[in-house]
Amino acid sequence: MGWGLSVLPASLAALSGAMKIAHTSQVPEGFKHFGYPESTLTAIGLLEVSVAILALIPRTAVIGSILFTAYFGGAVATHVRIGEIMWIGPVLLCVLLWLGLWVREPRLRALAPLRR
Repeated sequence: MGWGLSVLPASLAALSGAMKIAHTSQVPEGFKHFGYPESTLTAIGLLEVSVAILALIPRTAVIGSILFTAYFGGAVATHVRIGEIMWIGPVLLCVLLWLGLWVREPRLRALAPLRR
């Protein structure tokens, strides 16, 4: 269950990053809508794929999840800045990723128990 909860958001992030790297048709238009130059697509896509991969590797899962959350914090800020409600998506991705890590990592459960 933990892996399933982790793989879903990481896969969606990796797919989104790959679309940015490939400059698929609608991505540059979306970037203009958000106020970002098209020249940043590749770098942001590489960053997105990187944090998704780091979050899935057991040895780097905690730091990867922290970086994943930081990356998507920027996505939330972008959506809030332009007045869109779509900030809920990045928040849900982070919640799922952390919940999956919490389920599969006993040290994290010991550090942050749901109930004592």
